[in-house]
Amino acid sequence: MKPSPLSAEELEALRQLDACTVANAIETFHERLRNEGFANGTVRCLFPQLGTMLGYAATVKIRGSSPPTADGPFPDRTDWFDYIQSLPSPRVVVVQDAAARVGLGSLLGAVHMNILHALGCVGAVTNGSVRDLPAAQDLGFKLFTGSVAVSHAYIHIIEFGGPVEIAGLKIHSGDLLHGDQHGFQNIPLDIARRVPEAAARILEQEQTLIALCRSREFSLEKLRAAVAGQRS
Repeated sequence: MKPSPLSAEELEALRQLDACTVANAIETFHERLRNEGFANGTVRCLFPQLGTMLGYAATVKIRGSSPPTADGPFPDRTDWFDYIQSLPSPRVVVVQDAAARVGLGSLLGAVHMNILHALGCVGAVTNGSVRDLPAAQDLGFKLFTGSVAVSHAYIHIIEFGGPVEIAGLKIHSGDLLHGDQHGFQNIPLDIARRVPEAAARILEQEQTLIALCRSREFSLEKLRAAVAGQRS
């Protein structure tokens, strides 16, 4: 059975954590390998000053580097808006660009970002491109992207709600995504409520070691003892 959506308080507890601490906490549950569950460096956070992005994934696939066989652009779709609203909030739109020339054109510009924001989305993730950066920043719309583009080219949605892959991370509809200036990752839903408590223990251990390293009483013997005590 799929876990129920997190409460506002539970979401806020996760939002207060930086991505590195979240990753460390997830490791303690041994649910996945340490080299899984997070995106690689090919996608970057454009506005780290906007803080942590946290939300349930609304997955979309697009193409747009090649024109349609008929004259004019591809027709716009609005059916994916209903899909987005069927997910728990807050939401993060995850756009996989499956075009031959990834990132040539952008789905995510001023208009779509405002539409998505109105639909309860706090940000977006894409292996492709985004544009209209001042509009995103003014809106507080968090962006994780592979590139920045000038045009929408021939962008069109080919499917939504299915699995996608962004920067080496496989993402399914409804996955809980967390991201900041370090990158983004998937928080397994069955342990999400326990991550803040695990993170607090890790932070306490880290601060103990850091305090020792900054102390006038520091010595290699004390460091080894402290490290050994945390491993026991």
